[in-house]
Amino acid sequence: MNVNVSNAASVARTVGSGDVNMRFAFALVTSLFFLWGLSYGLLDVLNKHFQESLHVTRANSALLQAAYFGAYFVMALPAAALMNRLGYKAGILVGLALFATGALLFIPATALLSFAFFLFALFVIASGAAFLETAANPYVTFLGAAETSEQRLNFSQSFNGLASFIGPLIGGAFFFTSGATPQAGFSGVQTVYVAIAAVVILLALVIARTSMPYIHEETQVAADINVKPLTAQRHFVWAVVAQFFYVAAQVGVNAFFINFVTEQVGVNSQTGAFLLSMPMLCFVLGRFCGTALMGRVAPSVLLLSYALMNVVLTLIAVAGLGWTSVFALIAVSFFMSIQFPTIFALGVKNLGSHTKRGGACIVMAIVGGAIAPYFMGALADARGTAFAYLIPAVCFAIVAAYARYGSDAEGRQS
Repeated sequence: MNVNVSNAASVARTVGSGDVNMRFAFALVTSLFFLWGLSYGLLDVLNKHFQESLHVTRANSALLQAAYFGAYFVMALPAAALMNRLGYKAGILVGLALFATGALLFIPATALLSFAFFLFALFVIASGAAFLETAANPYVTFLGAAETSEQRLNFSQSFNGLASFIGPLIGGAFFFTSGATPQAGFSGVQTVYVAIAAVVILLALVIARTSMPYIHEETQVAADINVKPLTAQRHFVWAVVAQFFYVAAQVGVNAFFINFVTEQVGVNSQTGAFLLSMPMLCFVLGRFCGTALMGRVAPSVLLLSYALMNVVLTLIAVAGLGWTSVFALIAVSFFMSIQFPTIFALGVKNLGSHTKRGGACIVMAIVGGAIAPYFMGALADARGTAFAYLIPAVCFAIVAAYARYGSDAEGRQS
C-alpha cells in the first residue's frame, strides 16, 4: 500500500487552520499531557497513603487504580463520539471540565474521609483525563508531518513523564505528615487537588479563547486509498492488545513501588514516596532520549528493545535482591518511557477517517491498568510484593511480541 504521507501531512496543516499558530496550538495540547501525568504521579502515593490512613489492604488499595483506569474504558468511546461531531477542541474542553470537577470533589471526600468518595472523585478526574487523552494523542500526531508522528507524540508525552516525576515529590511532601493525625495528611491531599483544579480551570479558559486547527482525518491518507474497517487493520487490532498489557504493566510497576522499597530496604513510606520520583525521573529521561533515538531507529525496533529490557529488569525485581532489585525497578521506567506513545502512534497510523474511533479504542485499552494492580495486590498480600512483579514481566513480553510481529501498518516488519 503506497500512502503519500507528505501530501497528507500538508493537507493536515492547512485544513480549517487559517492563520492559527501551529506551534502555539501544539504547546497548548502538550500542556494537557502534563496535567494527566501529574494526576497519575499522585495516584501511586495516594495508594500507600490510604493503606496507612484508611487501613485498607494492598488489594483493596488497588481499587484506586481500578476506578482511575476503569474510567478510561467507560469514557473513551463517548469522547470519540463527541469529537466526531464537534471536533478535538470540544473534547478537550469537556475533559478539562470533568478534570476540575473531580479535583474539587476531594473537598467533600476529605471532610467525610470516605474511601468510596475518594474513588468516585478519582473516577471523575480520570473521566476528564480520558477525554483529554482521546483528543490529545491523535491530535498531536496531526500537528505536523505524518512521517514524524511517533517522534512528535513521544515529545509531548515527555511532559506527561515530567509531571509523573513531580507528582510523587508533591505527594511525599503533603500526604505524609509525621506525628500528625490522619486528618492532617488529608488536609494536604485537599490542598493539592484544589490547586490542581484552579490550574485546570485557567487552562480551560485559555483554550476556549484560542482558535485551534480543525483536523479532517479523512484527508490524512491519499484520496485513492480505500481505508479498510478497523477490525481488518492488523496493526491497529494488535495495538489495542499491546496497549492493554503495557498499561497493565506500567500501572502495576508503580502502584506497589513504595510497598516494594519499604519491604526490600526498610525505608519508611514518606521516603518511599520520594524514591518513587526516581523512576519517574528515569521515565522523563527515557522519553527525551527515545524521541531523539527515533530520528535514527525505527519506532517498532526501539519498542521491541525497550520491552525486552523490561522483561529482564522486572525479573531482577522478582528475585528480591534488596537495593539491586530496587535499582532494577527504577530502571524499568526508563524503558517504559516510549512504549505508550509509540504503540498509540503505530496503532493509529493510516487509519484515515477511522482515527478518532481507533484512537478511542486504544485509549480504552488503558483499562489494563484497572485490572492488573488488583491481582498484583492480591499476590503481594499472599506471597510478598516482589513476587507480584511476575505479572508486569509477562505483560512486557507481550508488548515485545507486538513490536516484532504486529506493529507494521503496511504489513511489513522492520
